Amino acid sequence: MLTNGNVLVAGGLSNNGILSSAEMYNPSTGFWTTTGTMSTAREYHTASMLTNGNVLVTGGTADGNTALSSAEMYNPSTGLWTFNGFMNTSRYDHTASILTNGNVLVAGGTLDNSIILSGAEVFG
Repeated sequence: MLTNGNVLVAGGLSNNGILSSAEMYNPSTGFWTTTGTMSTAREYHTASMLTNGNVLVTGGTADGNTALSSAEMYNPSTGLWTFNGFMNTSRYDHTASILTNGNVLVAGGTLDNSIILSGAEVFG
């Protein structure tokens, strides 16, 4: 949930494949609206609400098998996504936790269908 109470839903899988689109749900009105599109279609990624109100999306997979290392940042004020660098390790189906210093701890996940990751890294 964003600071304005809306809910951001980005990426995922549809009948047409893996998505790069994003939508905003307003629980007050019950309406969905489209917002900016990520540069990379992804599923099994994480989305972390940062202390500045932006949303950091990390990793995921664009083909259902091979992990991504890229990250993107969503700015709710502008509705735009920007590239935000790469993690050291590509991963999907991982966890992401906000640390007290505002960085994001990314841990575990999968590199591909056969390699499970046990490592962690700080991204921010």
